[in-house]
Amino acid sequence: MDYREAGVDVEAGRAFVRQIRSMVESTRRPEVLGGLGGFSGLFQIPGGYREPVLVSGTDGVGTKLKLAQQCDRHDTVGIDLVAMCVNDVLTSGAEPLFFLDYLATGQLNPEQLTQVVAGITQGCQLAGCALLGGETAEMPGFYQPGEYDLAGFSVGIVEKQHILDGSQVQVGDVAIGLASQGVHSNGFSLVRKILEVAGVRLDDTFDFLSGKTIGDELLTPTQIYVKPVLAARQSGLEFHSMAHITGGGLPENLPRCLGADQSIQVETSRWTVPPLFDWLAKTGAVSTEDMFNTFNMGIGFVVLVPPSQVEQTIQWFEAQAIAAWAIGEVVVGQGALVLT
Repeated sequence: MDYREAGVDVEAGRAFVRQIRSMVESTRRPEVLGGLGGFSGLFQIPGGYREPVLVSGTDGVGTKLKLAQQCDRHDTVGIDLVAMCVNDVLTSGAEPLFFLDYLATGQLNPEQLTQVVAGITQGCQLAGCALLGGETAEMPGFYQPGEYDLAGFSVGIVEKQHILDGSQVQVGDVAIGLASQGVHSNGFSLVRKILEVAGVRLDDTFDFLSGKTIGDELLTPTQIYVKPVLAARQSGLEFHSMAHITGGGLPENLPRCLGADQSIQVETSRWTVPPLFDWLAKTGAVSTEDMFNTFNMGIGFVVLVPPSQVEQTIQWFEAQAIAAWAIGEVVVGQGALVLT
């Protein structure tokens, strides 16, 4: 017997690495030392920092992968993987420097997984970070044919005195909500249950989809907010804190960016909830409370700014083709979010 008879094709794995090499190289930054294929990735700390602080984040894509595999469409989940990590790192005010991925599958399918890596590459380009390396694990018997799982890890950098940790937030600060691109990468266990119970197929289409299938709509990747947010701060706009709206929606994530003895009031009438969420709520008979506790409801990222910066901030993001709304205000409290 040999390894191939046990289900692991070593040569196919080597060929896959050769196939994705040019993609990885396309994300290279000047600080990257060495190339793909070593036991570890080397990255030199950028110059110009007095007290550099490294900021790290890790995440996966979750059961959204099930929809990608059912649709046999794998070009967007890699973007999701990068987005979930770099958007988290961004909330500290950090610039993402590099990204590593872990890809596990039952049997290596080069065509399928090349699409995944192409998405990861695109995500790194959108975030301005290098794809420093990764790991592809072939695990026969652990995953069903055609299945794979993804995890990612990102490291960023920020000047110590510029870290955003909630301590800068003041009562009266205004929450500016930045538009999401749909469901992003959270709540898909509920999405899949809604589709199953309602008998909806992924190739079904509905009036609000403008000709797209529900599968394509749900596979729209997570918005990466890194470049416009960093550029906004560099332009002189004053951000006191930031939140990435992921699992748990606004109620769980927005209070995480507040200071001590603060809460936040959000008015849901201040932005238009995308029709996809209305359709999910109606199709699944999901309460408004559960929708807000599960999904981003059209707000993928939030920045807290002083009142004097509200109009400038909204105009800045709209000029970057990201819709933005003043959705709430910081008040005295005990770390709660009040939806009205």
